[in-house]
Parts: sequence; C-alpha cells; structure tokens
Amino acid sequence: MTATAAFVTSLVISFVIFVVLFLLFLILSRRPGNFHVYHPLRALRGEGPFGNKYGPFQWAIDAFRVTDEQLVAAAGLDAVVYVNLFTTALEITVLSAVFCIIVLIPICATENNNFEMAKNKSNDFNYSGFDNLSMSNIPSGSPKIWAFLIGVYWVSIVTYYSLWRAYKKVFSLRNMMHSSEVSRPQQYTVLVRDIPVSQEHEKRTEQVESFFRRVHPHSYERCMIMHDFSEAESLYNEREVASRKLEHAEAVFELSKGKPGSDGVRPMHKTGFMGLLGPKVDSIEFWTKKIHELTPQLEEARKKCKAEANEDAALVFFNERLAAAQAAQSVHAAYALEWQVEPAAEPRECIWRNMHLSAWQRSIRKPVVYVVTFFVVIFYMIPIAAISAITTLENLETVLPFIKSITRIKALNAILQAYLPQLALIVFLALLPKLLLTLSKAEGIPSKSHISRAASGKYFYFMIFNVFLGVTIFGAVFSSFKGFKVLIDQQQLSVSKVVELFGTKLPPVSTYFITYVALKFFVGYGLEISRIIPLIIYHIKRKFLCKTERELEDAWAPGSFSYHTSVPSDLLVVTLTLSYSVIAPMILVFAFLYFAIGWLVMRNSALNVYVPEWESNGRMWPHIHNRILVALLVSQITALGFFAVKKFPYTVFLIFLPLATFAFYLYCKRNFYKSFAVVSLYVASQPVKETPSMDTIVQAYTPTCLLEGDQFEDADFQDARSNMTSRTNSGIATPAERNV
Repeated sequence: MTATAAFVTSLVISFVIFVVLFLLFLILSRRPGNFHVYHPLRALRGEGPFGNKYGPFQWAIDAFRVTDEQLVAAAGLDAVVYVNLFTTALEITVLSAVFCIIVLIPICATENNNFEMAKNKSNDFNYSGFDNLSMSNIPSGSPKIWAFLIGVYWVSIVTYYSLWRAYKKVFSLRNMMHSSEVSRPQQYTVLVRDIPVSQEHEKRTEQVESFFRRVHPHSYERCMIMHDFSEAESLYNEREVASRKLEHAEAVFELSKGKPGSDGVRPMHKTGFMGLLGPKVDSIEFWTKKIHELTPQLEEARKKCKAEANEDAALVFFNERLAAAQAAQSVHAAYALEWQVEPAAEPRECIWRNMHLSAWQRSIRKPVVYVVTFFVVIFYMIPIAAISAITTLENLETVLPFIKSITRIKALNAILQAYLPQLALIVFLALLPKLLLTLSKAEGIPSKSHISRAASGKYFYFMIFNVFLGVTIFGAVFSSFKGFKVLIDQQQLSVSKVVELFGTKLPPVSTYFITYVALKFFVGYGLEISRIIPLIIYHIKRKFLCKTERELEDAWAPGSFSYHTSVPSDLLVVTLTLSYSVIAPMILVFAFLYFAIGWLVMRNSALNVYVPEWESNGRMWPHIHNRILVALLVSQITALGFFAVKKFPYTVFLIFLPLATFAFYLYCKRNFYKSFAVVSLYVASQPVKETPSMDTIVQAYTPTCLLEGDQFEDADFQDARSNMTSRTNSGIATPAERNV
C-alpha cells in the first residue's frame, strides 16, 4: 500500500463519514422531537419546532445571511470573535492560493527532482506522486526557487492585511457593545485588590468607603467586600442536590399512581456508596429531612460570611459608566502595589476565590505555573515523538512482528495506514485541556474568560512544540529506522547528513498534516453538525432517567463553546497552512475546505445551538491575533530552514520577514490593544437609556449561594452605601438583556 493510496483511502473514508453524518443531520434535525437538540438557543427564546416549511438547507441559508450584529444579539460578541477566526483564516487561505496554487504548483509539476533522487536507494526516499506537487520536486539551487521566495513574501503580506482588517472589525464591534444604550453591571463596577491594612483600625467596609469617597467623591456609590463563602457554597450545592433528588422522587411517586387500581409506590433508595450499600429508606422522607437540616446550616454560614468579610479585595460600584472606566485606568495609591484597580469581570464569569489573592501570591503563582507548564510540554513530547515514530505500519511491524498477519489484510491495511497516526495523535491530545485549565486557574486569574484565554495560549504553544515541531522533526527524521541509524552511527554522523536527512524527509510530512486537516474537517465537522452524540444521550436520558422538567432541560442543555480547546486547535491548522502553503501548496485546498465548512457550521452553532456561559465582549481577539502572528513567524522560520536546505543562495532575503512580523505586532498592540484591556473614556461616555438601580447591580454580583430565593437581601452581603443618590443616566439591562 503506497503512501498515495493510503492518502486517497483516508480522504474517501473521511468524506463518506461526513456524508453519512450530514444526511443524518438533514433527516433528524427536521423531527419536532429533536428540536431542543438542534436548536436549543431558539428553544430558550421561546421558539418552537419549525415544521415542514423549514427546508433541509434553511439552516445554511440562515447561517450565511446572518449579519455580525444579529449574531452578536443572538450569541454574544465572544462567539462572533470565534467565527471571525474562521473568516480571517479563510481570507488568508484564499488570497494565498491566488499565487501559491496558480503559480507554484505548475512549477513543481514540471520538474522531476523526486524521480531522480529516488533512484539513489541508499538515501531511503519514500516520495509519493502527491509529493511531486510540492517544493521537494524542485532541484537544490534551482533559479525556480525564486518563485517560492516570492510566495513566502506574498503569504506574509496577505496575512498582515487580513489581520489588520479583522482587528478593525472586532474593534468596532466591541466599541459598539460598550457604547450601547443598554447598560450592563460590569460597566459600573471595578475590582479593587491589594487593599492595605487600615492604619486607623477601621473595618474593611469603612476603609474602602472612606478611600473612594475621597478619590471619587461625586461618582462612588457603594462597595462589596470579598469574603470566603466556600462553606456556604458547599451547603448550598448540597441543598440543591437534595432538592433535585426530592423533585425526582416525588415525580416517580406521582407516575406510579397512574397505574389502574394503585395508590402509588413510594420510591426507596439505599443511603450508602452510590446507592448500592447501606439501609433502604423512603426517598421522599429522606430528602425532605435533608433539606430541613441543611437550610438552617446554610443560614448560619451566610451570617458567618457577613461577619468575616475582611479580605483585602472588594468590588466597587459607581453611578455612571464613565466614572468606572476612569477608575479602572487610574493609579489610586502612591505605592503602586496597593489599591490596584482593574475592570470587573461580568458577574457570570467571576472566580471569587481568586479575587482576593494578594500581589505577592499572584507574582509567585504565575511563574510556578509557567514552569510546570514548561515541563508538561517537554515531557509530553516524549510520547508524541513515540507516536510519530511508531504509528506507521512499517515501524509497528518491526516492533510488533505478530501484527503482520493483520496488516496483510488489504482493507485493514488501508484503514490503519490512513488513520492510525492521526487518530492516535487526536486521542492523546484530548487528555490535556483539563490539566491546562487547572493550571491557569491556579495562577490566580479572577475571571473565567481570562482563564480560558490562558489555557488556550498554553494549549496552542503545546501543540506548536509537540504536534507541529514534534511531528515535523521526529516524523521527518525518524520516519524509518534507517533514518534513525544515520543519526546514531557515530562514524557517519555529520551536520551535512543531518541537514540532508531533514531536507529530504520534511516535504512528505506535509501529507501527514493534510490528512490530519482532512480528518478534522470531515469527521470533526460531521460530528459537530449532526450532533449525533448529544442526540443519543438526550433520548437515553429522556426515556430512562428524566422525570422532572428540570431534568429534561438539563438533558438537552448544549453548553457553550469550548474556546480553550477549539481556538488552539483551529490555530494549529492556521499554523500548518501558513507553514506549508509554499512548501506544499496543495494544503491550501484542504485548508480552504476546513475553514469554509467551519465558518458555516460554527455560525449555525452560534445562531442555534450553544448558549454563552459568559461574555467578555471580544477579549479573545487580541489573543487570536497574536497567535496567528506566531504561526506566521513559525512559517517564516520554517521557510528559512527549508530554503537553506535547498541550498538557495538568496535565502538571506527571508530574514526581513520575521522583523516585519514583529513590527506589525507592535503596531497593532499600540493602536488597538489598550482599548481591549480597558474601555476608552469616549466610548464609556455615550448616553444610556435608563437610570440605574444599584440594588440590581449588586444583586448581579452577589454569589447565588448568598441569595435567598429570587429576592436580594442586604443582610446576605457586606456593602457600604453612599448617602448620595444616583445623579446620572446609567441604565441597567434586565436579566434577559444581559444575556444578549
């Protein structure tokens, strides 16, 4: 089975899987009983099944036609920023293809360097017909390499242009959100950290109130001191579990009464481990008693929170957006490490336990987490290298001779050779994100969106070093044991042999990455659009487990976009595209399919499926922008190395590109980034629609476990009220508007 045949087999099987999943989507999404699985966001807005008038491709038409402003209203700016990643990458891919596909591929096809080099069997060349469309088919030192050098410049310029346009677009959308007439609680709130010990022995509340009344005498309203409410939170969660169990037991009992001639059977359960051990008790009585026991304990924990609210951090509230924006951008104390003020996160994304960490704790935690992350990246490279080196049938047969009887079966041979390396890599990478989220939270970051960005950054660099570089280096050098013997043979080892080995093995690795991209967009997007796994889980739960309305809602709840995994995965494809766009231009075809299908699928998911867990108003874009520039820098360095391997005397002209990339990064950072870190005063000064209710703002920031029912109670939190009433227009959004 040749490499070309394995590649074609991979594409055919992936395409068939995609077609099957897509047909399932077209059939299943039109059934009214599946509406909540395929359109949960619409269901939450009170819309019902569309019926037969809704055509099978109406979802695609809606996703294509929806404007960014409409998508912001439906899913939030963060979802639009994520979709904008696909828009930008698609634009880069199409514009790059204008030169690389039209000009470079004909140049590659007219040469026969691979055929000539393959005659020398001692060099262990394994080129396929597909590789004849790559730069490897150009002889070393050929004047035709000039075209490829121009191609590197073209791709770089295209990337700068597309990124600049995208930054301006997201910048405008963010300013539009912040200047909207509909106000949000975070626009009137700042987070104050590192509050020093009071020299006058004041209570923390009095100290904060005194300080901000002096610094902001006309706009300060009140404050909320941070406190440790872990005990109350634990009791609240325990009571919520008991409440759900009681609802379930009562529903089961009511259903049992429906049988003819029956007064119902009271549900019973065991109180031991996982309901398998211990004495059997009446479920309704047990959970009712449990709730009655937990309620006074929760009330006591709430009172304790109030009494012990003495942490060195607080949320401070202002009566106008402009005042909060000014406070977030000002130095408030002579000693910079005291009274540090920053914009408050949205209430839904606050990490309360990290808000009161002191400056010295944060300064220690961050480098420790970075060191741990570094070692994770390094040690993960060992199994990644092993996967790259071993998961070829040739090497597996050498290591495990007994599998030869399996690989001799042609059908299995084709499937294994086409999918084994990529599937092994995808499964192995799936184990990492939760660890990176935990590490990011340990840094002391106070918001979920920032933790998501931090974890995304770690995961991106992990994949750059372990997937891109790991597979490239180890897949190129150790793609056969003969290549490995060249390196360990001390008598033959030389720098020229290593460079020659790397240069001859690098282009075929592009086929591996093309297969990886094809697998991700055919199978990955097939699963995303079909939602076959959530559909199966929903119907199993609905049939056998769900007895209450709340359990049914939980069964079809779709969750939100997993930015910490999806963004770095997509950025890896951007890195592969940029790095191989000139070396192996055919990757642009598959990149186009990846980003074009992804653009449509993700717009549909944002419009109909995923419910935002939080909203950071596009703070993810600078992160995405900078990582695309890193991807471009990696591609430029890769080009430098490969052009040098090709012994092209004018490779030195490529040195200017990394410098241009760094200059572009500085330009964008100075021109755009500050308005993403804070809200500009001009934007914050725009008029709003309503006069604020400060109780509404404070209630939004009060942890759920400290609220009693749906009513906000002043006794459940520590605050200081200003004697002044609100004097300016600063309308607050209703709960429904805040979720827009």
